[in-house]
Amino acid sequence: MSKSFYAYVRDAWKDPDSTYVHELRWERLQEWRKEGSVTKIRRPTRIDRARSLGYKAKQGIIVARVHVRRGSLRKSRYIRGRRTQRMGKNKITGGMSLQRMAEGRAGRKFPNMEVLNSYWVGEDGKLKWFEVILVDPSHPVIKSDKNLNWICGSSHKGRAERGKTSAGRKGRGMMSRGTGTEKTRPSLRSNLNRGK
Repeated sequence: MSKSFYAYVRDAWKDPDSTYVHELRWERLQEWRKEGSVTKIRRPTRIDRARSLGYKAKQGIIVARVHVRRGSLRKSRYIRGRRTQRMGKNKITGGMSLQRMAEGRAGRKFPNMEVLNSYWVGEDGKLKWFEVILVDPSHPVIKSDKNLNWICGSSHKGRAERGKTSAGRKGRGMMSRGTGTEKTRPSLRSNLNRGK
């Protein structure tokens, strides 16, 4: 049985530095740096990943490439009698991941659409790029799609802002998972490893 085209693309992106993706990425990043922070694109860069997250090449669905800054929080150093290591300044991360920031920016840029999901496509020393899949919940093609029309419900408004996407759920912490997850607190390894 022969491998599908998507399988070849997926395998190439698993180890991008040793495949054709490396040369392509070097050229792509030069172009992407000239773009704005949120850019609508014609087709996904990683078609296999986009399709696995719900993308379909049909009306009512667009893909936007978003860049966000890299690194942890930029906390200023205050003048106090202690060394920086004990100051709680370095290696402090924000409560929201860079991927969530990218999803939020795309959602604000296209206010009539809802964020379905997103995935990583590249990074350099200063920026990270994510591609965000957006769906128009009021489009008749989406309303008639049995796999996607769940997003038309009013409870899915502002998904990216409320941490309802895949990246958003990961950043919401264990305590916000509701009833039925008692065995996952305080960690997956606690409670005799019954967390999973």
